[in-house]
Amino acid sequence: MNITIIGSGYVGLITGACFAEFGINVMCVDNDEKKIQLMKKGMAPFYEPGLEELLQRNLKSGRLHFTNNLAEAVDNSLVIFIAVGTPPRGDGSAEMKYVEGVAREIAKHIKNYKVIVTKSTVPVGTGEKIKKIISKNLRENIDFDVVSNPEFLREGAGIEDFMRPNRVVIGASSAQAIAIMKDLYSPLYLIEAPIVITDVKTAELIKYASNAFLAAKVSFINEIANLCESVGADVQVVAKGMGLDRRIGPKFLHAGPGYGGSCFPKDTLALLQIGKENNIDLRIIKATIKANEWQKEKAADKIISTFGKLKNKTICILGLSFKPNTNDIRDAPSVFIINRLLKAGARIRAYDPVAVEDARTVLPKITYCKDAYDAAKGADAIVIVTEWNQFRNLDLNRIKKIAKGDFFFDLRNIYEPERLRKMGYKYYSVGRV
Repeated sequence: MNITIIGSGYVGLITGACFAEFGINVMCVDNDEKKIQLMKKGMAPFYEPGLEELLQRNLKSGRLHFTNNLAEAVDNSLVIFIAVGTPPRGDGSAEMKYVEGVAREIAKHIKNYKVIVTKSTVPVGTGEKIKKIISKNLRENIDFDVVSNPEFLREGAGIEDFMRPNRVVIGASSAQAIAIMKDLYSPLYLIEAPIVITDVKTAELIKYASNAFLAAKVSFINEIANLCESVGADVQVVAKGMGLDRRIGPKFLHAGPGYGGSCFPKDTLALLQIGKENNIDLRIIKATIKANEWQKEKAADKIISTFGKLKNKTICILGLSFKPNTNDIRDAPSVFIINRLLKAGARIRAYDPVAVEDARTVLPKITYCKDAYDAAKGADAIVIVTEWNQFRNLDLNRIKKIAKGDFFFDLRNIYEPERLRKMGYKYYSVGRV
């Protein structure tokens, strides 16, 4: 089977590479010629563990191809995935001009039956809109089906999530389209991955509902962490006690400076807007967003209030990406915290294993360092914002010698408070006293 993936961003490129690994002939389309040339060399335009090896293996096998020729790709494929961006607009709703533009382009080049699949995260009702756009722009009367197949790829673990998914959701109204989609995912039958077959609108909502629930879980444990600090409890033990209940589970119960990235902030805002458009007040989603905004404020305020005045103080920031194993700094707590510290007069020395180049365009007024120890030189405080593995076992004695001050803000709770305080650090964490 030949398939086309339109859009070679995070979702599109991982989807294409993984389908190629399944033995399918994949054509990835993008309008960025520099990106196309990069990917043809087996190089990924973003950081994702294991992705370049996957690209190189499937380029060599001849199953993975890259082009900017959408017409040729559409003509040669049975299934066409739309995986372009849906960034937030001013009101929080998803910007749909890229998806709709691709739908119009697809319509111009259809010559026989196609299955058009939305992989992008799109508002409920997008499948119907795509169907109308394609029908309106077809050059002749040709049959096609529109399917919703939302992605559930975690940045930093995208390949594993595709190859061993918790579930595959297929939203379609046509038996033929469902059969074709099930055939595409047939390698997953061997590992008994659940396949959820439903209608298009339900599939579209499953994606938003899933991300919003996980975001709510993060905001919930952060609020409990704040209560723990007030009453003298330990949020990590609270979270463990909660997570052992199978109805709750331990995932996403990790207190910190708030969630970020390309999904949770965007999708919670979009879901809130979908609710407004349908006269439904999504109060829990609204509270989740507000709690997350407040948590980032609280993280910055904790540092500022500890010093009183930050003017001419040097702060070492460890971790810039919103989570480990990615270079994504979109809505990262680090960006918010750093900007607040800069506004208060602080100097920032920062290090991240992979996100430095991405951060430079957003945070041009800080000093970027070659490693954690370089960042700690002369610092009045150490702040861990992202829980990269290499930050979990720092040489704390070395840092104590090269840092100017002894303040240590562990916003990811990766160190034991008693140990650091015994070493002479003035240690602060989240939800622990």
